[in-house]
Amino acid sequence: MKKRAKREEEEKEEVLCCCEYVNRHGERSHVAACCCDCEDLDDACDRFLKREPQKPESLSHVAAVVSDRIRVPWFWGGARKLDLSIVPPLVLLPALLHLAAFHFLIGVLVLTALPGLVLWYYFFTHRKKGRTLFFLSLALFSLGYMYYLFVSEVFPRGDVGEAELAAVSIGVGLTLLTLIYTKRDPGIVRLDQQAVHSTVTYYSAPPDKDSSFNGGMQEVSMTAVQRIGSSEQEGLELKESGRRNWCSVCRVVRPPRAGHCRICGVCVLRLDHHCVWINNCVGQANHVSFLLTLVFFLLTSLYGIGLVLRSVCPQQNVLTALLYCPGVYTQYSSALCFTCAWYCSIVTGGLLHLLLVQVINISYNVTEREARVALREKTARSACWGLVVDTGVHSRGLWSNWTEFMSMGDKLKLSSPTDLV
Repeated sequence: MKKRAKREEEEKEEVLCCCEYVNRHGERSHVAACCCDCEDLDDACDRFLKREPQKPESLSHVAAVVSDRIRVPWFWGGARKLDLSIVPPLVLLPALLHLAAFHFLIGVLVLTALPGLVLWYYFFTHRKKGRTLFFLSLALFSLGYMYYLFVSEVFPRGDVGEAELAAVSIGVGLTLLTLIYTKRDPGIVRLDQQAVHSTVTYYSAPPDKDSSFNGGMQEVSMTAVQRIGSSEQEGLELKESGRRNWCSVCRVVRPPRAGHCRICGVCVLRLDHHCVWINNCVGQANHVSFLLTLVFFLLTSLYGIGLVLRSVCPQQNVLTALLYCPGVYTQYSSALCFTCAWYCSIVTGGLLHLLLVQVINISYNVTEREARVALREKTARSACWGLVVDTGVHSRGLWSNWTEFMSMGDKLKLSSPTDLV
């Protein structure tokens, strides 16, 4: 009875309430104690006040502590960790758009600097090959915030009817639905269990692995292909195609046109590219839904921009109102709507270019990854300043290429939808 009572007490202690969590040291903590017992932060502040040089690893330790302690209370499993890259778009986008609405020159400065900052952050994170939720947060918040301003600022002006509001709402809903579908499994190449010959357990981690993970143990599944390649005494070698398609990270033989994503760390069937705006790879399983997401967003955005310009610049033509709208800055509400229309136009222009590239690549049955490799190796024919890339390998004609593209997702059995992050 005592053992059972002790076991029940231990189980009760393991259950976390909505505000509790297990920190990176394996200790139980609480969100209210986010500023308690932070030796790394205390040491860094102490050295700063004493004008002493910081330790090389002090800033990384402080960043790790801050990212570990910023949590959101959750009903099941304790408080959830909040990725810090989500926060900047939620703060900067409304602040910059409201600032740009004060004056024409400020708007030009902000709308010029904002894309530059986003591109700089993209190249900064792309160079490190790290995953970030910044772009997904910016995309979702931009869509939601523009819809909020459309409902709260444009619709009450009386120039937009209920049918037009319903059309914009349906477009936003379809964009989100296709985005959720795109966030599904892109077609990850998984190990064929029927080809597994044996499983070997190493009790000391290889040099390229973390020795602290799983107590230093690692299980490696050996397939028949690996077994042939590892038998040096038999004098057998892998075929050239097998060696070229073998992924040493995922330890699988990639099918034709599959590729390894260094950001996600997985091999994907018919890998097109890794899209930072959805924080996921675009592959054989979700390429069609990715294209539909672009189409729905662009149609909704263009229609919404037209409605906004018609409301704030009724005397001007919709095609010229974006460039010339006299008196729009006399009222702050109209200036804010006009600034948001410009912001949406910049985003729409970038996505129109992406959609154009996608349509051209699909028409020639070439992926973005294959196009980059072919241009680098100078084995493809390019035209229109690199927009059209024809490798001449998989193309079977325009109709056949689009038929293959629209039906390639039916060949895969998709997993259940994942979270948006």
